[in-house]
Amino acid sequence: MASGGSRLAVIAALVANSTIAVAKLFAFVITGSAAMLAEAIHSVADSSNQGMLLYGSKAAREPADITHPFGRGKEVYFWSFLVAVMLFFGGGVWAFLHGWEAISHAEPLGNLTASFVVLGFALVLESISFGVALREFNRHRGATSMWQAVRESKDASLIVILLEDTAAMLGLIFALVGTTAAWATGDSRWDGAASLLIGVMLAVVAVLLAFEIKALLIGEAAGRRDRMLIRAALLGMDEVAAVGRLLTMHMGPDDLLVNVEVDFVESLAAAEIPDTIAKAEEVIRGHIPGAGNIFVEPYDQDQG
Repeated sequence: MASGGSRLAVIAALVANSTIAVAKLFAFVITGSAAMLAEAIHSVADSSNQGMLLYGSKAAREPADITHPFGRGKEVYFWSFLVAVMLFFGGGVWAFLHGWEAISHAEPLGNLTASFVVLGFALVLESISFGVALREFNRHRGATSMWQAVRESKDASLIVILLEDTAAMLGLIFALVGTTAAWATGDSRWDGAASLLIGVMLAVVAVLLAFEIKALLIGEAAGRRDRMLIRAALLGMDEVAAVGRLLTMHMGPDDLLVNVEVDFVESLAAAEIPDTIAKAEEVIRGHIPGAGNIFVEPYDQDQG
């Protein structure tokens, strides 16, 4: 978890989904609604997912050691990837198969009053959770478009919660429409169709999440803005003549590995280089607070 804001979003989602899951299961027992059961399983899966994100957040904060010299910041990426897998199989595939079964072997539904009450209650709680996640996401993205911000964000937890909450809101709308159609027509297949739509939607969201988090898990460079900041900061030093190769990789949402080649001015004495390197590291860290491990290497003219 990169920040207190993303942690708050996960906790808000966990509380909302746990409460909603119990209510949806209760409504399913009363009504036998396929859409309600699909939504209940969705909420149970989401609650499990948020538990994994919180665990990943805790593990990612473990200090560096001999086995993990760069820390364990990527733990949060690993657990976020598992969330995508869980969302696909535990939510999408299951809801689709259950919806197909409900359409193929349609049975009369019970009194749907409980479903309508629970869906309304769930929409209120999910709206609150979604509002928390959206507020934190907007605070980080600034003027960047939503889609671009999702593609460029390094905070996997916040991306997961935002997309999960979006899927939850859409799922509730599908369930509400399907339940209303089943109630109005007396045909329970509308309820099964809602479950099918929920399954497809969850699978699409899960695949999107998996691709976004995969890039972070295998190692993604800092954004263009941060790379430009690092170069500009170094070139602003009197001791630096040029900046060569710059390599960066996110070890966690707020943990950046930086390796950069620097060409120092010719007037700089060899004895001054170690202190200048230390100064360069502090300059980088001053512009990029998340730069944890920084390696500044003098540019080798022979190799250049």
